[in-house]
Formats: sequence, structure tokens, C-alpha cells
Amino acid sequence: MGTIVTSKGQVTIPKAVRDRLGIKPGTEVQFEPTEDGRFLLTTAGRKRSLKKSPFARLRGTATVKMSTEEIMALTRGES
Repeated sequence: MGTIVTSKGQVTIPKAVRDRLGIKPGTEVQFEPTEDGRFLLTTAGRKRSLKKSPFARLRGTATVKMSTEEIMALTRGES
């Protein structure tokens, strides 16, 4: 079973390997060198969240054009 390395150094782990190791989106994997020069692919047992933070999702969605001073005045209750 083989795969091709992209120009960014990325590879696709074949589905059969992902299924056997239980690799799902967000699963952390490790490459461990062996004494004979090969590498062993293992799962690290942790999953990283692929979700963006609530603030990242909102970035760039404002529809009201206000200056920082105007926003601060609203925040302070100054109309």
C-alpha cells in the first residue's frame, strides 16, 4: 500500500490504515523511528478540536460601521 507526497510534504493515509488504527479527523498521530530505519505510525490517543473558536467564526461579520469610541460609549452605557 503506497501514497504520494504532495509539494507541501503531505500524504493521505490510506482508508484501510485509518480504519485499522481508528484514525478520524482530529486524531493526533505520531511517527516513531525504529532501529532498522523505518518509521512506525501510531495514534497518540488524543483528538484535537477542528472547530474554530466562537470569535474566529464571527470575525469579519459585522454589519454596522462604528468607531472604537462609539462602541466603547455603548459598552459604558453612554448614548
